[in-house]
Amino acid sequence: MANVKEIRNRVKTVKNTQKITRAMKLVAAAKLRRAQDAVVASRPYTAKMREVVGELCLNADEEVSPFFRNPEQPKSALVIVLTSDRGLCGGYNSALLRKLKTYVREGAESYDELGTAVIGRKGREFVRRENITVSVDLSEYPALADVEVASAIATTAMDSFAAGEIDRVMILFNRFQSALSQVPTFERLLPLDPEAFTNEDITPRDYKYEPNEQELLGALIPQYVTSQVYAALLESVASEQGARMTAMDNATNNANDLIDSLTLQMNRARQAIITTELMEITAGSEALKG
Repeated sequence: MANVKEIRNRVKTVKNTQKITRAMKLVAAAKLRRAQDAVVASRPYTAKMREVVGELCLNADEEVSPFFRNPEQPKSALVIVLTSDRGLCGGYNSALLRKLKTYVREGAESYDELGTAVIGRKGREFVRRENITVSVDLSEYPALADVEVASAIATTAMDSFAAGEIDRVMILFNRFQSALSQVPTFERLLPLDPEAFTNEDITPRDYKYEPNEQELLGALIPQYVTSQVYAALLESVASEQGARMTAMDNATNNANDLIDSLTLQMNRARQAIITTELMEITAGSEALKG
């Protein structure tokens, strides 16, 4: 059994760690509030952008825009993965990366080339460790919900797709549901699928467009793809802060349990020392009497 001094030092260490986890929980809670507000505020814009582009896509085909090019047998695909730069956020990264690993393993049979473009240090370390192909380097961009970052990611993906280098562009991110629940989600960015819009009950309207539909669609598609990437970044950041807040709350509670256990152990050790000393005093007293 550890002596009282060792146990007391362990209690002190756990208390210091608990102060850190409690502070991290409060910081994550404040960041989560802002990130959650941003997610809620962006959803109407993203939905409306999808509706407008959907109406324009009803009669669109590959001749209108290269972003509708949809070969029956795609040969190459790119998966944009949104992870975090930092850890200490529970299963936020691990669940997402397991889904990526499964997709890469299954997609190896469907595509001749399957590459990734990773945002976040945790994701980059994972693909390097698992020897997963990185076809687009996004290491210069931080794991932040920033419009410029979203625009750069979307532009890189659209340029590669328009040039015919990639036949599919997917994005993998954690969709925020609550601080306790984040769902790893795949979404297809490119090619655009007119049928996906019509499935949402978009009713054609007899609008007259100025400029014409083709020019308007050409201008809106880059904005639409950027809005999809930005929405995914917002969801990802909110999910990260929610997962970190929950993880730090659990760590703080576990520290309380550990402190209680160590305190009980320390009291037992102290009592054992006192009992031993009393027995030695009693034995010495009896020896003197004898």
